[in-house]
Amino acid sequence: MSFPVAHLFVVLGSSLLAVAVLMAISFAIGAATGKYSIIDAIWGPGFVVIGIVSFLVSAGGNYGDPTLRWVALAAVAIWGLRLGGYILLRNHGLPEDPRYVKMLEGHSKFMIVRKVQVPQGVIMWFVSIPVQVAMLLPSPALWLVWVGALVWLVGITFEGIGDAQLARFKSDPANKGKLMKTGLWRYTRHPNYFGDSAVWWGLFLMVAWTWIGLLTVLSPILMTYLLVAKSGKALTEKRMAKSKPGYAEYVNSTSGFFPLPPKKGAVTA
Repeated sequence: MSFPVAHLFVVLGSSLLAVAVLMAISFAIGAATGKYSIIDAIWGPGFVVIGIVSFLVSAGGNYGDPTLRWVALAAVAIWGLRLGGYILLRNHGLPEDPRYVKMLEGHSKFMIVRKVQVPQGVIMWFVSIPVQVAMLLPSPALWLVWVGALVWLVGITFEGIGDAQLARFKSDPANKGKLMKTGLWRYTRHPNYFGDSAVWWGLFLMVAWTWIGLLTVLSPILMTYLLVAKSGKALTEKRMAKSKPGYAEYVNSTSGFFPLPPKKGAVTA
């Protein structure tokens, strides 16, 4: 069976419409509550919405391999719901994120739409393209699907454990002002960002056995670039360097992204 290119455009268009609706809902919630940071909690579940829409729209044409479709949907759902739930709990009871407060100074609330929601919506849609393609691929190379699932599992494990370790560390008043550098944080300064990247490389591998799947490589590349050079690692490290004593030493002793043994002489407790 050949790949249904025409139906892919139907799936892509449907998911883009779903993203637009989701961003509108996010803006409405922000306007009603005064907390536009809700977009952060919606980020992960937004991918789940795309996965479900892609799954349902593609089902109408009886396209795709059932195993690959369900594996891709389950993978993106587990990742997205875990991340969304974690961020929602982390931000519960906190005031508006200072980033958005600063962004709105002297501007109307629609500045959030232009500078946050539209870019995030487009990125969400683009990064999710491997999942959308997975819904339409026939007779997959199962060995590569399971390799991708293994990479995804490594990613979700690093991200989940890293977030849990950091949350537990921050919950202890004795650690106020201190730097987290134990557990997975001993091997990488950003186990959550590394895990996030691995999740999307795993999803890409699930479809990389076809020419159309290979074309989606820009999706995990974009996600990794954002995590390393833009909103993830770079932004976090800039803030940490100013607020956490001893962060320079931590940088010198611990891998910046990919997990590696700490350098000799590193302080890990």
